[in-house]
Amino acid sequence: MAAAPASLTHGSLRPEGILREIQINLLECKVCFETFSTRQSERRPQNLSCGHVLCLECITALSHPLLKKLECPFCRQLCSVDNTSHCQALTDLQELLLLRSPTAPVPRWAKGDPGWGGGLSSRALQLCTAFGGWGTLINPTGIAVFGSSGTIVVVHDGDRRVVVFGPQGRKLHSFGRRGRAHGEICYPLDVAVTPSGYVVVTDAGDSAVKVFTSRGCHLLTAKDSFQLPWGVDIDSCGHILVSDVQAGTLSQVIVDYAHGVTLEHRTAITDLQNPKAVACCRVTGNIAVVEHLVDDTHPPPRNHRATRLKVFSQDFHLIYQADSFSLNLGSAVWLCMSAVAFDREGDVIVTDSKQGMIWSLGKLQNGPALTPLVRDHLIHPVGLVSTALNNTLFILDSGDHAVKLYSAKSDAITMI
Repeated sequence: MAAAPASLTHGSLRPEGILREIQINLLECKVCFETFSTRQSERRPQNLSCGHVLCLECITALSHPLLKKLECPFCRQLCSVDNTSHCQALTDLQELLLLRSPTAPVPRWAKGDPGWGGGLSSRALQLCTAFGGWGTLINPTGIAVFGSSGTIVVVHDGDRRVVVFGPQGRKLHSFGRRGRAHGEICYPLDVAVTPSGYVVVTDAGDSAVKVFTSRGCHLLTAKDSFQLPWGVDIDSCGHILVSDVQAGTLSQVIVDYAHGVTLEHRTAITDLQNPKAVACCRVTGNIAVVEHLVDDTHPPPRNHRATRLKVFSQDFHLIYQADSFSLNLGSAVWLCMSAVAFDREGDVIVTDSKQGMIWSLGKLQNGPALTPLVRDHLIHPVGLVSTALNNTLFILDSGDHAVKLYSAKSDAITMI
């Protein structure tokens, strides 16, 4: 086991200081700076053939998906993923330090919380299908699902920006060539589908919202007043909701799809702080927005960022809000929210891109009730859709460029 790129200089340190140096220099991955953990499979310390140690998540993210090889970020030696092994020495050292620090905080689910062991008692979610992968999808950023058919739409950084998959993960077609010309997409960030089957894409590179038919025919482009459009969803009236990171707004765009024209574009909510993900509840009509905070009122832990969830009524009145700090006070979990959705009962669901997990926050009337839904097989979830069919979650994982479907019942995992 090779030493980490930093050296231990403990000539004048007290015993507590030496322990702290060990925790910083040996017990955390020097790529993502996350603490190694045997409780989370993606945080397990793994030996590379060169002797350096990385967490499993970083090895997965840095390795070529087909060749199963990666270049060590420290010594540049080419290493095979198949030749990695669990670093038992660091695990033993970590357990020893935990015994010396019995008061160290432990995440709620590691304390035998009944909500964790079996997931939701009546809806334990398991991975049933995964598809995509590097090449089919390249740095995907947004996902949407046609509710009636289960057809899946993903936007990514490929030559054709929009990819359409069948319900079982078979690629059907793609459209939206890279560019700014008519019918082209420069840099897509999110996607939504309307009840009538149109595909709506936010194009940050062109500061526009673009609408296509399900077969990829360009219908219209809305550019007025947008600075950096990001998240998009469809509200209960069938109108387009768009967040603008740079303007700090949520807009409502009313479109006449039959004639391909924009009827109205109004700013519904202002004074948002870097709003990104947007979702509308099909049950209540409520609208959720995830803000990415930049103020330092409550500084986040190292290598984390602060986010805030705001929920509005269908007429855009604020109902509820909670940020990473306030959620941390009640649950000892710091959520880095990257996507949001509502399930068929109106509960709020969020992705935690830092921990690679999916959480339910409940209905929020009496405050959030954090319940972990998914933690297995996720690296960096960035997109989320919940459908009523079999209570299925469609998760877009940019960590391995894949779409992953989780449902309450699954006998086998299908990899496509």
